[in-house]
Amino acid sequence: MDLKNKKFFIYNGCDRGLCLRGCGRQDRQLNTYDWLADVPGNAQSTDLVEVQFKNTRKGYYHNVNNLDLRKGDIVAVEANPGHDIGVVTLTGKLVELQIKKANLKSADDIKRIYRIAKPVDMEKYREAKSREHATMIQSRQIAKSLNLQMKIGDVEYQGDGNKAIFYYIADERVDFRQLIKVLAETFHVRIEMKQIGARQEAGRIGGTGPCGRELCCATWMKNFVSVSTGAARYQEISLNPQKLAGMCAKLKCCLNYEVDNYIEASRRLPSREVVLETQDGDYYLFKTDILAGLVTYSSDKKIASNLETITAKRALDIIELNKKGEKPMSLQSDGDIKEQSNHSSDLLANESLTRFDKSKKKRRSKSRPARQAAKGRGKAPSADKGQQKPQGGDRQEKAYKQ
Repeated sequence: MDLKNKKFFIYNGCDRGLCLRGCGRQDRQLNTYDWLADVPGNAQSTDLVEVQFKNTRKGYYHNVNNLDLRKGDIVAVEANPGHDIGVVTLTGKLVELQIKKANLKSADDIKRIYRIAKPVDMEKYREAKSREHATMIQSRQIAKSLNLQMKIGDVEYQGDGNKAIFYYIADERVDFRQLIKVLAETFHVRIEMKQIGARQEAGRIGGTGPCGRELCCATWMKNFVSVSTGAARYQEISLNPQKLAGMCAKLKCCLNYEVDNYIEASRRLPSREVVLETQDGDYYLFKTDILAGLVTYSSDKKIASNLETITAKRALDIIELNKKGEKPMSLQSDGDIKEQSNHSSDLLANESLTRFDKSKKKRRSKSRPARQAAKGRGKAPSADKGQQKPQGGDRQEKAYKQ
């Protein structure tokens, strides 16, 4: 039976699974473009092969049996204990570069490829994968009963079903020795615990960010660096926790994307401590537009008063004049006034977000004519207005006669 032409379904954590052509979300995230694929003898230059499993997990193996392997082949590889099932994602010289990138220095870390997966292997694989969701739900209940401050995010069974990897999230160190004993007695498999971060958990689940795009951690980002509030301060972003936090409840990774440009551009701006002296008075730095190269000064040090926006070059020129003991007439110059008038127009502020929406027609109430008719019947003629008595007047008169 030709297994290469048979469309097997390999699970990788998302609903679609890991297809042979590499079209899944996790495939795009871990994809390594083999730009040496068309070079003659590239695949035979080394016996090292890169194999991908579930949850962005990759491994590197020796092709000791000299199998004709290509990208997308499903193989059975050596595991401890038993064997595992994965998909070949890279062959040739680029695998050696990937191994250096993964810091695998010991030869013991590189195991062997047994064979191309047989139908019997795939049946065991499907049977093991079908138990993952139920195992995750039950393991969460066990961890809760043991009062452990941790969250089990996913479970990955080995291809032969002899081992299970439990991915968990915890803010502090957790002693899960008792948990491992209970899990081993409950599921009768070998247990391995792997801690993942909140960003890795968000990337595994996926979603859409506030920008409207798919999460970076779910598409292309593999290495997660620490993000501090200093990145927001350099870009002069308001420190609002709700806006700065991503889907993982941590600071957004995109805060680091442009922080280097802001740091470099801020070096060309005047310091906040420098006071500009003019014949009109002293001016203090109020705010800056770093990328546009504009600075706004206030005549009062504590509040916004008589705000003047000038270019950074004009501010530096005034500082040089002050060092020489000279004071200009004012902050503004002809060039700055023109630039400010062109810069101050804000198209988004002048337009409504609902300007293209169709106005909804108000529906007339069905009970409105009936109410008007009732009001018309209840009204008395205008001539008899003077003869009308209060409603309780007759009762009061009768009570007085008695």
